[in-house]
Amino acid sequence: MSERTETTASTPLQARLAGARAAGRAALVGYLPAGFPDVESSIRVIQAMVEGGCDVIEVGLPYSDPTMDGPTIQQAADRALAAGTTPRDVLRVVEATAATGAAALVMSYWNPIDRYGTGRFCADLASAGGSGVITPDLLPEEAGDWFAATDEHGLDRIFLVAPSSTDARLASTTEACRGFVYAASLMGVTGTRAQVADTAERLVTRTRAVTGESGLPVCVGLGISNGAQAAEVAGYADGVIVGAGFCQRVLDAPDLPSGLAAVRGFAEELAAGIREARPAGHAG
Repeated sequence: MSERTETTASTPLQARLAGARAAGRAALVGYLPAGFPDVESSIRVIQAMVEGGCDVIEVGLPYSDPTMDGPTIQQAADRALAAGTTPRDVLRVVEATAATGAAALVMSYWNPIDRYGTGRFCADLASAGGSGVITPDLLPEEAGDWFAATDEHGLDRIFLVAPSSTDARLASTTEACRGFVYAASLMGVTGTRAQVADTAERLVTRTRAVTGESGLPVCVGLGISNGAQAAEVAGYADGVIVGAGFCQRVLDAPDLPSGLAAVRGFAEELAAGIREARPAGHAG
């Protein structure tokens, strides 16, 4: 692993997470693949997500081999790829997302970034107003070039931890993160579930135990499908991450206006649940 430096300026992501914490609540983080159902429509869907209460948007870079994604997000990504979505389109969606005032991240498997060019991708993302990148299949010990590029362009980098992560892995991963650490609440692929995995709170507790004085936020994703679940997670996490639920509402809608209304309403439900939660350990 290469020697790393820390940026001192706050990114939009760090500012939005700090603002939510100051307000005594968790942040709402929404995910949507760029280009789903097409590029211009995905921008409108993201605008509806922000209007409904999302603080942070993960813009997905559609990929043909999404090993960690469940059927709903795979279907959405397939639609985006069929529409001809390119990495340049993803950056255009990031720029439009940043214009809403929400913090804009990219969620991407490593191969598309590597093919684009690590330094070039970071430079272009920063120019588009992006705050950082979530790389679910990249291990910190294999990310030397990634550390250098994200440091150079002032981008946050988010890695994942899981219930199976050892304490040593939790420590090394959180030390590598900037912005927040993504706590995948269960083993398996993404998708909505009837209840939040009981491993989620324990994972957040274990992760916080190794973040030390940094106060690095811990955001929880995988399986959140309604306002009650969002409230449950907001009681112990710094952020509530929702993806499949937004994609499903677009997939189920007979037309785009109906999809936008459904997405906005879903975001409002999640945001209301978060506001009603009693934060434990992250309000300040």
